[in-house]
Amino acid sequence: MLARDPDSTGRRGAVINVASLLSFQGGITVPAYAASKGGVAQLTKALSNEWSSKGIAVNAIAPGYIATEMNTALINDKNRADSILARIPAGRWGSPEDFKGAVVFLASRAAGYVGGEVLTVDGGWMGR
Repeated sequence: MLARDPDSTGRRGAVINVASLLSFQGGITVPAYAASKGGVAQLTKALSNEWSSKGIAVNAIAPGYIATEMNTALINDKNRADSILARIPAGRWGSPEDFKGAVVFLASRAAGYVGGEVLTVDGGWMGR
């Protein structure tokens, strides 16, 4: 991106990392995953500190519980799935479609003064 000429606002581009709710909370049975996603959140902040002055915005999205193949075993465990669903204020698991708005925003000029943020897309989970 540094080789790219900046636009009229000085922006060269945006990096959008994928973090997780486990960037903020420990996970059950997945300590390596939680540690790696915590690292993604901190890398996002560090790179934002280094690259914002060069016209590169660096942010991340942190998905909540999303109904994808990665979570099939969890979804199929009725007790655990019901327990999770009961704690999601939106009352449903998320879908990949739920990320469109957040990603478009973070990639757009509308987010021109947003940097180092880890935006949760979690149905309100972290707001509880």
